[in-house]
Amino acid sequence: MSHVQAIVGSTNDADPIKEESEGKVREVGGQAIWSLSSCKPGFGVDQLRDDCMDTYWQSDGQLPHLVNIQFRRKTTVKEVCIYTDYKLDESYTPSRISIRAGTNFSDLQEVEVMDLSEPTGWVVIPVKDIHERPIRTFMIQIAVISNHQNGRDTHMRQIRINSPSDQRALPFEEHGQFVTVDFKQYCHIR
Repeated sequence: MSHVQAIVGSTNDADPIKEESEGKVREVGGQAIWSLSSCKPGFGVDQLRDDCMDTYWQSDGQLPHLVNIQFRRKTTVKEVCIYTDYKLDESYTPSRISIRAGTNFSDLQEVEVMDLSEPTGWVVIPVKDIHERPIRTFMIQIAVISNHQNGRDTHMRQIRINSPSDQRALPFEEHGQFVTVDFKQYCHIR
């Protein structure tokens, strides 16, 4: 079930924040409980999720370095987006990442492996089941298998977990395209 892909070059044009504002995906990481295999004091989950590219998580221990994302209910995950900056972090930058999914720590299965070559910017890793659909899972684990230049610790500047947005027709679309996040939060009656 695992696929190997490679990112070549030093920049990536993907922008998951723009895709969310356009209504293509929604970030669901805020609905999860996050934990790390290790971190230096002041360089943990808060820095990984603060929407600031100047802060980062820094691991503190032996490889692999793990980011665990546990959802309270089964959640559809389309992609895992990781912001790295090889120019600033050099040997702290991941060179091989494994994405694992399951219901808990005991049954995680590898669903994607990606090799990175000096990445700077967002790395978007699609997460699909055997039918090429976004997976439904209770838990995602991001494992840093190796770093550039055989570095020991890892820097990741941001991680976003994206789910497909609801693509059903909106009730007011005949009057124009309403695709902003502000509009969409009021477009469905519950």
